[in-house]
Amino acid sequence: MKILIINHFPLEGSGSGVYTKNLAKELTKNGHKIKLIFPENQRVCPEVFAARPIMFKGENNKDFEIDFNFPCFTSHPRSSTTFYQLNKTQIKEYIDIMVKVTQEEVNEFKPDIIHAQHLWITPYAAYKAGVPYVVTAHGTDLKGFKQDKRYHPYALKGAQNAYKVITISKQVDQETKELYKLEDKKRKIIYNGYDPLLFRVKDISRKEVLERFSIGEIPDFLVFFAGKLAHFKGVDILLKAAKIYENQIKEKVMTLIAGNGVMYQELKELRDFLKLKRTFFLGHVNQEQLVDLYNIADVSTVPSRNEPFGLVAIEALACGTPVVATNQGGLPDFIHKGVGTLVEVEDDISLAEAIINELTRPDKKDRRKKANEYAFRNFSWENTVKEVEKIYREVID
Repeated sequence: MKILIINHFPLEGSGSGVYTKNLAKELTKNGHKIKLIFPENQRVCPEVFAARPIMFKGENNKDFEIDFNFPCFTSHPRSSTTFYQLNKTQIKEYIDIMVKVTQEEVNEFKPDIIHAQHLWITPYAAYKAGVPYVVTAHGTDLKGFKQDKRYHPYALKGAQNAYKVITISKQVDQETKELYKLEDKKRKIIYNGYDPLLFRVKDISRKEVLERFSIGEIPDFLVFFAGKLAHFKGVDILLKAAKIYENQIKEKVMTLIAGNGVMYQELKELRDFLKLKRTFFLGHVNQEQLVDLYNIADVSTVPSRNEPFGLVAIEALACGTPVVATNQGGLPDFIHKGVGTLVEVEDDISLAEAIINELTRPDKKDRRKKANEYAFRNFSWENTVKEVEKIYREVID
């Protein structure tokens, strides 16, 4: 098959970007011809698949097609512009170039099917191109739909004319049904997958990894968070929990926070206000660094107020790291007592207690092994792509 995939974000720095990149790699490995359309503001490295980046104006690039940075639903390590900040003229420019580039690639690449990411503008561009298409709803698009009605005509037209809408969790599936008025037979839950060649258990020194981030102290226990520093991610709750577990555990506990976002400075100020002794903000980290950080952590945390799926939790489990997460969104779909703990949203005391339990339980070695095996058995990209390919074949047939 020839598959054209369109996304609203670069291939790194967002969950849907990573999803798109991994999907394209796996489909290419399975013998399909793939081409990607996505926004960028810097040069991209060659991949095993063809790509058509749409260049937006970033901090350093001089050659761009659009005179503003690519917009996001929340934030991105390379853009704090949101869809909701765009004025009427900018919205038109954004939609026009998505439609224009999609049509150009349909004419040149001649895909059998288009796979649009997010129930937003990309499905509308696919609809205008006249090629059969499917859409993956990632969850942040649903937040956008509820927040800004200016995009409704395009999002609804794209959703309602799709052959199938893939949803990534039970919560996202239910919200998609309600917001876009899509009947049950038009939707299909397919959980996100991870790359098992990248996210795996490694024999690596905690000291060595910490030194790369200029951290000289070696803790007895290590708590980790990875994600955007946005309000819905609940990092402020984790910092309040850190104050509790730092005081209650006699051993040295370190908390590492990887990621960037609009709340970066505010969260650092909260850390200082709470007088946390061993909490470090690492900023944006690449995928290889992320793997090492998961591997040296005793527990990974996802304290989100709202989390459509929670790919970071799957990646942590794949690296053998148990997960403490909030009991909402997509997280209850796959976090259970065998590999982690669920706590209520906004509850720093319960979060701290669950983290302490994970840090001090006697069966940690066996638990790490079970976490890795569980992730590989249920969430490797091979399994995800098989389900996606079935939908492609239905469309083409």
